[in-house]
Amino acid sequence: EDEQIVAEIMGRRFFPDLIAYKAWEGFHFAGHEIRITEATDCYGAVVWPSALVLCYFLETNSKQCNLVDKNVIEIGAGTGLVSIVASLLGAFVTATDLPELLGNLQYNVLQNTKQKCKHQPCVKELSWGIDLEKNFPRSSCHFDYIMAADVVYHHPFLDELLLTFDHLCEDDTVILWAMKFRLKNENQFVERFQTLFDLEMISNFPSLNIALYKAMRKDRMKA
Repeated sequence: EDEQIVAEIMGRRFFPDLIAYKAWEGFHFAGHEIRITEATDCYGAVVWPSALVLCYFLETNSKQCNLVDKNVIEIGAGTGLVSIVASLLGAFVTATDLPELLGNLQYNVLQNTKQKCKHQPCVKELSWGIDLEKNFPRSSCHFDYIMAADVVYHHPFLDELLLTFDHLCEDDTVILWAMKFRLKNENQFVERFQTLFDLEMISNFPSLNIALYKAMRKDRMKA
């Protein structure tokens, strides 16, 4: 079953027949052909398999996870594939990443959503753990979903990432997080994450070493 679903997920990716002046990679999701421009010299501007896993889930679970008119933020949006798919499925999306990635992110989002979506997505800078209340004040920013694909890997900002999840997540916010396990740091982050959030694995793909999680804030009913 794992191999069949993984084949279906990876089959959503396609490549151009002819090499154009600008390299791009194609994907089929939400009834659209999505063309993503990548930058191979930057981790944040490449489509990783975790993003495909999350996009596949959003498309194939659109009834249980209805995104129409929902307020969604993607952290570490990178090339924007997940944000684009969520937008095509009817969500109002805020795609976020580091300032040096916003140009490529904005280009991909605009090229693939203009006049195709109910709500035009927006692109915004978000450096994990920095100026969170200033840029995303709790009083006015409410997100139904937080989405993240492959944001946990060997980098020195795991504390800031956890702080960002904590700041953006309200009692009724659902986190959808696809993660590739590589080193012990990832397992340690999951353990720390579970001190703040109830975590449920909703899909697991051993052949990709990727798990898809759903999470909500702990003690939300008491709060």
